Amino acid sequence: MPIYEYQCNACGHEMEALQRMSDDPLKDCPVCSKAELSKKISAVGFRLKGGGWYETDFKTGNKKNLAGDAANSGKAKGDKAAKTAGKTA
Repeated sequence: MPIYEYQCNACGHEMEALQRMSDDPLKDCPVCSKAELSKKISAVGFRLKGGGWYETDFKTGNKKNLAGDAANSGKAKGDKAAKTAGKTA
């Protein structure tokens, strides 16, 4: 279940609530009891990193781009482009 952040427009109270995505947004502030709560937009609390199923399981051959290879493949492409540009100039 995601954690949503709320702020009361009346008193400024900020809070977090663990809710299902299908739940209606909260409206009543627990501090001042006014129906002034609004959802805040915030960043997610996790980041997918590394070679996981999303990177490797459905790709074949040279299409596999592992996280450790990403920096090297960009460098190799840049080197190749520099060599190609040097030949044409």
